Amino acid sequence: MAGEEARAVVPDGLDGAGLRVGVVRSRWNAAIVERLVGGVRRGLARAGVADDTVVEISVPGSFEIPFGAKVLAESGEIEAVVCVGAVIRGETTHYGLVAGECARGIQDVQLATGVPVAFGVLTTEDEAQALARSEGPGGHNVGEDAALVAVEMAMHVRRFRPVPAPAAGSVASVPSPAAGFDPC
Repeated sequence: MAGEEARAVVPDGLDGAGLRVGVVRSRWNAAIVERLVGGVRRGLARAGVADDTVVEISVPGSFEIPFGAKVLAESGEIEAVVCVGAVIRGETTHYGLVAGECARGIQDVQLATGVPVAFGVLTTEDEAQALARSEGPGGHNVGEDAALVAVEMAMHVRRFRPVPAPAAGSVASVPSPAAGFDPC
């Protein structure tokens, strides 16, 4: 497991106040996922995201997470999505298929929609590894990490994506004096 020194540093001044965040959670491996969701909530709170701006949906398993993320991302109501689930290796090739397609699907959703989608899905060899990556407050929790990633990436979008022009004739489309409008 990567040590604390290998984890990304949270940028100073990360402020998600007013950010609308969606959380997609898998119901498979529910006890582990519940711990990850606790981490997501801690991470969002740490970044200043209010509980009342967070929407959560659940999906059957990790394979379905990308579709849940797509529904939220395309809603026009969400500025970032955090995905959490747990794929734990078993005795068949099912693990590799689910883990790989979940990761690919999440990446596809964010690239297709332009909405940041953070990957907080555990892919572990056993339950002990999953527990070590979904610890409570003060411990290592991939859900908390993913929440901070989602907020940071949404702040980049807010900074660099052009703001749509207001509709013609709307109050917002009338130039203000601060914008150089001289009514005389």
